[in-house]
Amino acid sequence: MWGGRFAEGPGAIMQEINASIGFDIKMYREDIMGSRAHAAMLAASDIISQADRDAIISGLNQVEAEIEAGEMTIDPALEDIHMHVESRLREIVGEPASRLHTARSRNDQVATDFRLWVRGKLDSLDTGLIGLQRALVDQADTHAATVMPGFTHLQTAQPVTLGHHLMAYYEMIKRDRSRLQDCRARMNECPLGSAALAGTSFPINREMTSNALFFDRPTANSLDAVSDRDFALEFLSALSIAGIHLSRLADEIVLWATSPFGFLTLSDKFSTGSSIMPQKRNPDAAELIRAKVGRFVGALNGLLMTMKGLPLAYSKDMQEDKEPVFNAVHDFELCIAAMTGMMEDLKPNSEAMKAAAGGGYSTATDLADWLVRVLGMPFRDAHHVTGTIVKMAENQGVELKDLSLPDMQSVDDRITDGVFSVLSVEASVASRTAFGGTAPENVKAAVVSARKDLS
Repeated sequence: MWGGRFAEGPGAIMQEINASIGFDIKMYREDIMGSRAHAAMLAASDIISQADRDAIISGLNQVEAEIEAGEMTIDPALEDIHMHVESRLREIVGEPASRLHTARSRNDQVATDFRLWVRGKLDSLDTGLIGLQRALVDQADTHAATVMPGFTHLQTAQPVTLGHHLMAYYEMIKRDRSRLQDCRARMNECPLGSAALAGTSFPINREMTSNALFFDRPTANSLDAVSDRDFALEFLSALSIAGIHLSRLADEIVLWATSPFGFLTLSDKFSTGSSIMPQKRNPDAAELIRAKVGRFVGALNGLLMTMKGLPLAYSKDMQEDKEPVFNAVHDFELCIAAMTGMMEDLKPNSEAMKAAAGGGYSTATDLADWLVRVLGMPFRDAHHVTGTIVKMAENQGVELKDLSLPDMQSVDDRITDGVFSVLSVEASVASRTAFGGTAPENVKAAVVSARKDLS
């Protein structure tokens, strides 16, 4: 490729460290797509002949078919997917292939290929996340009134419903999708035609190429176009945030599946056993999702470190941009599929959840609210009275609902038997009707809204 300048080929170690074909072959479709658009633009701009354009596009179609059939011979000496395609094209069509690289460089070529690849993954990942949202909504609909404990500090706080809990993750994923869509909108500009760094003196039509590749517009600055990788960083950042949400849900599945919790059972499809303990059912799918998030965050940090000290424009360091993105996407796709499967397959233990929801004096806030609402007591006074009553119940080893009315009246003689109407977990969740609250009717309304959005 650069034989005119170099008398000798690269050494073996240089060839090994320099070659990227082992991973950038993933972008062959994008590379060929960009070359077709470039060839068509060159011909329309009278830079190459129509005959050369036709030969190039026909040859590119053959190269694509050969790669898809697994027939391309990989040669590390050709370094990357761009040179493999060009070399094979030349074997097929001869001299016209040598004209294809007019008015472009591998720098703008790879920037275009990478953007096209990321854009395609943004679209397919959104489809996967919609599937996970649908699974969450279906379970939330079924369990809109299934009572469970809500936690703060992993201590029982107040009763909530399982449907409300799952819809919290629906909202998180809704924001994850929004971040990915924002990323897509910002990165959807076409670098092709920026050449190595300074643009080109050929009378090209960058709008034509951009339109052919379904970009919104060409990039405005050639230096920025070939040296920008913030679209990949933003992509990895959005994946990392989404991955953290998946990890939190996975961690809850792990906790809920333990014997002390007993809130749910995972089917055999998403569990494994032990080599020594025959009774074990391990939630390995959830544990692996939890672990793989470290890869997304690691990929983001790695690329941040790669890019942080690079002057304009292109440096070979930037060849290290693709592997972390490719690997993160592969793992993220696995995580979405596994989490969607677990959500669809979830078998909650409603009785265990309800029993746990009543523990830890979880309706104490309902008692305090009743004192405010019915007796007109200032909330801070109600908080103190409620704390005293909780201490009394704790000393007697009973729940709040099992205390006698005289016992409560010994703390404040204005308390009536109406207080017992708010001390059950069902009454507690039913009362949380403010917008965004856990009341079953709210959950049902949120499910209806979600289904409308997803449709």
